Amino acid sequence: MNLKITPNNLAKLEKIFEESKYIIRYEKGSFMSGYCLLEHKKVVVVNKFLTMEGRINTLLDILPNIQVDVDFMSAESQKLYKQVLDSKALTDAATTAEQDEEETPTTTPE
Repeated sequence: MNLKITPNNLAKLEKIFEESKYIIRYEKGSFMSGYCLLEHKKVVVVNKFLTMEGRINTLLDILPNIQVDVDFMSAESQKLYKQVLDSKALTDAATTAEQDEEETPTTTPE
C-alpha cells in the first residue's frame, strides 16, 4: 500500500490495532521480520529500532493477518482497513500472476 510516511498515518494504523483489542509494544529483540505476533494474547511486538517507515510497513504487513471486528471500528479506521486489505489483495494477485508466467513454459512455433 502506498501510505505516506507520517506520524499521523502511524497513529491511524495503531488506532486500528487498538480498536481490535491488540496491544502494540515497541521493544528491542532479534526479530527476523521486525515483529513478533502473539495472537492468543493479542499482542504485537515491533522492533523499537525501526524507523517510522519500517514501523508503518510492519503494521501494514501484520494487519491482514489478524482477527479484526470491523463493527467496533470508527468510520475512519474502517476505511483505512479496507484500503489495506484491497492493496494486499492486488499485491497478492500480481504476485500470483508473475509466478504463473514463470512456471508456464513458452513454446516456439515451428
